Amino acid sequence: MNEAPASPRPPEHTGRPARPASAAQSGIWFNESLADCGAVHNIAFTVRLDGDLDIAALRRACAAVVRTHRQLGCAVQDRAGVPHLVPAPVPPPELAVEPERPDVVRAHTAEPFDLARGPLFRPVLQVIGPRAHRLLLNVHHIVFDGLSMETFVTDLAARYETETGAGAETGEPAPPVPEPEEPAGAEEQRIAAKLPAARAYWAHHPVGDDDIVLPGLEKPAQGVSDGATVEFRLPDALHAELRPLAERIGVSRFELLTAAFHAVLFRYGNKAPVTALDLGTRTPGQQRHIGVHVNELPFVSAPESGTPFEDFARAVRAGLRELYQVREVPLGRTGARFRPGVALAPVTMSYRRMGPAPRFGGLTASVEWQISNNTARNALRVELTDCADGFDVMIQYPPDAMTREGAESVGRHWRAVLACAAAAPATPLAELPLLAGDERERLLTGWNDTTRAYPARTVPELIAEHAARTPDAVAVVHADRRLTYAELDADAARLAARLHGKGIGKGALVAVRASRSERLLVALLGILKAGAAYVPLDAEYPAERLKYVMEDSRAVLELTDADLEPSADDGPDAPAGSGPPAPEDLAYVIYTSGSTGRPKGVQIEHRALANLLHSVEELLGAGPADTWLALTSVSFDISGLELFLPLITGATVIVASESQTRDGAELGALAARHAVTHVQATPTGWAMLLDGGFEAPGVTALVGGEALPLAFARRLRPHVARLVNVYGPTETTIWSTSQEIGPDPDRVTIGRPLANTRTYVLDERLSPVPPGVPGDLYIAGAGLARGYVGRPDLDGERFPPDPYGPAGGRMYRTGDRVRHRPDGQLEFLGRSDDQIKLRGYRIELGEIESRLLAADGVDRSAVAVRDGRLVGYYVGGADAGALRRELAAALPAYMVPEVFAALDALPTTPNGKLDRAALPEPPESAAAATSGADSPLEAVREIWCEVLRLPTLGDTEDLFDLGGHSITMTQISTRILERLDVDVPLSAYFEEPTVRGIAAVVADLQEAQ
Repeated sequence: MNEAPASPRPPEHTGRPARPASAAQSGIWFNESLADCGAVHNIAFTVRLDGDLDIAALRRACAAVVRTHRQLGCAVQDRAGVPHLVPAPVPPPELAVEPERPDVVRAHTAEPFDLARGPLFRPVLQVIGPRAHRLLLNVHHIVFDGLSMETFVTDLAARYETETGAGAETGEPAPPVPEPEEPAGAEEQRIAAKLPAARAYWAHHPVGDDDIVLPGLEKPAQGVSDGATVEFRLPDALHAELRPLAERIGVSRFELLTAAFHAVLFRYGNKAPVTALDLGTRTPGQQRHIGVHVNELPFVSAPESGTPFEDFARAVRAGLRELYQVREVPLGRTGARFRPGVALAPVTMSYRRMGPAPRFGGLTASVEWQISNNTARNALRVELTDCADGFDVMIQYPPDAMTREGAESVGRHWRAVLACAAAAPATPLAELPLLAGDERERLLTGWNDTTRAYPARTVPELIAEHAARTPDAVAVVHADRRLTYAELDADAARLAARLHGKGIGKGALVAVRASRSERLLVALLGILKAGAAYVPLDAEYPAERLKYVMEDSRAVLELTDADLEPSADDGPDAPAGSGPPAPEDLAYVIYTSGSTGRPKGVQIEHRALANLLHSVEELLGAGPADTWLALTSVSFDISGLELFLPLITGATVIVASESQTRDGAELGALAARHAVTHVQATPTGWAMLLDGGFEAPGVTALVGGEALPLAFARRLRPHVARLVNVYGPTETTIWSTSQEIGPDPDRVTIGRPLANTRTYVLDERLSPVPPGVPGDLYIAGAGLARGYVGRPDLDGERFPPDPYGPAGGRMYRTGDRVRHRPDGQLEFLGRSDDQIKLRGYRIELGEIESRLLAADGVDRSAVAVRDGRLVGYYVGGADAGALRRELAAALPAYMVPEVFAALDALPTTPNGKLDRAALPEPPESAAAATSGADSPLEAVREIWCEVLRLPTLGDTEDLFDLGGHSITMTQISTRILERLDVDVPLSAYFEEPTVRGIAAVVADLQEAQ
């Protein structure tokens, strides 16, 4: 926790005796003590007064209202860990001649209050015209709430009329005097009476977790931060529909609005939407009190896709009515496990109804009830103000965690759901429309406008054209051997003839298990010329896997190095085969790992391969002057790009040997020796190259096969001329999308679809999700595989019909989670099957890996779960303690690895990808000792027993299970400071809520002093 700088002791206010703060005030005070809240608790509103204002009378009126409502003239001070209200003089409204600009209002509303010194009420009178003034009122929430605004304005208007004599002239009565404050202890009695029911309620109603899905929410919102707002007014027609719709369904307007918002959250993918609601706690005698009489409590709904909206709204009503019964009891008193803060859920809502502006003598008055304090307390705060002349909505959000487009879309989607509910309340929740027609069209068509017309020719035909056009140009080089285009084409033709002689042609599969050399190209091209398809085998795979692939694919032949020697083609000419391949014939079958452990063969046709090559050729501007480095195992489908794209463009391909592919320095030397212009590798492969000193300012770098972290993109980008991030599953032919990354990147996406490719981001019902909302990525278009070898059941599961493309078309379910950026770029969020849930939290391992990789001294990173613990692995010279501190500052506590393990290298698969399953077990971490002779354990235990009023206490008993709450923590910390001279941050109680845990914190702080 950031400690506030020391300040002089606040003055001891005199006058009325100090009074213990209420439960709501204690909660706000605790949050202010827990962290720097800035202006998050500031409540601001304005009263515009047009006419001949009597400024002196307004000042007297304002002073009279403050005298009447004593909360406004208070400060809040700490008395032995318990907050008390003490008197604090309030200055009269300051007269300021200021321009009418938003930044002027912002300057006033953004200034924090000093709770201990006061005052907590700050009026400023602004002259904004010859006969126009604006009274800007800024009040701390600890003495004010939404209903207090209307009470204050009403009383101020009445007092002003009294001071000017206008009330006597019009016969207006004097302002009513509010009832006396209730006796001390009355609130505690009410809470105690309701406590058993509240404990029973929360025992059966989980609070919910911090997970939230919102459009444009890019990272979890972390406490109080600078905020931005989106403000709008409901269309008058829709506003007019709210009352009759609510009456027709049988709910209140607030319940209707809450149900509609929960329906939107559900459509975003939140299975059990939760919003923290500001619930009023005024007793009948407190209706005209100014103060804070609200309790924020989380409300969780249980929507289902097929439930009609009107039924869901009634269920929300029933759930809220249950919550209303325990609204007076602070959540911290109930034993419910939650982390206190300025918001009890990622989304909070407030609703208030305001009457018309009151009379101000001979003035024309208007009130602006919603003024932003320019802070954000969570991911989203929605303030609803139902006024006499319209319905205003203000959405506050943290711009460092959420895009403005995302916040704006929340408002649009909520209005769309309300409009649909008004027109057809029986609409099932899953069918409530979020997207307007133009937004839907952009998602499905506009961002998928990728149609290109490419020649309907196959790879063998395209290479043969270059062999005829430039026969002496060098096609392939390996070591000191090379083949011209004419030689390559001729050798491949002889191999094709030999295959024909064995009866191998169209429809046949031929396995290739050969060394990396120029003859490998002969083998692949020869098989394609014969009309057959190749099945690459990696000699490093286990014999059992190789046997399985041969049997499952039913390959008719296996070609080895001996079969590819030039002398192997000597002999009589073979009879002509079935002719060159057609675009719809198979080109290759690649076996990928199966989720059930059974590899599956992906069948790729010539037309899909040719489309991919042409699209990347167009993307890169590839041509005959290029030189490509081939370093990828042929059993990895991306090898098809680095082997065949050079050959269809008349360029040269340099084939690296097996030993060179494992040595970054050797690969770099090979690339430099041949003046390579294009290199493709996984991020892991590129890390090996950079570690080997790779420096190629003229190279175009393609990176794919794994997620590209921003930190690594920044590391790689200065070493190459161009950097292109490519993405695509094997089932959609190598690559499907791309993004070119500029010289100083601030974000990495997987870009937009390649030519003749369509991408959809869909929900579970295959409906498009709004931009900024995570969904499942589906790919359609020319790159789709024919299917899997002998797996019709899997074909149906992974290649469902395309509901948005041509009739009869298919699409591929990738299993990847993505979302659209506002510009149509696709942001990769991780595998749906790599997402883990640990201790109730959903965690994307890739997000932690990116943060780890961004730390100093980390060259490569990986994260895995071992024995229920999150473990961070890294390569580099970083200190584990420093890594923990750096990640703790950037990530929620539940995402910080418990253990960090340094490795010499991360394990990889033969394809160069991270082998997460092969990460070793981490070393055991030593537990901190807290029971030595000089340990503060006994002192801490004694303090806990005093505060909790217990005769004895175990070392590991949980503070929250013992009934501890926010004030309990502050009382414990106050006594620890007095007796042990250690200031324990309140955040420690949420991480280590036991005597032993806090004693360890005390010991650490003592050692650091």
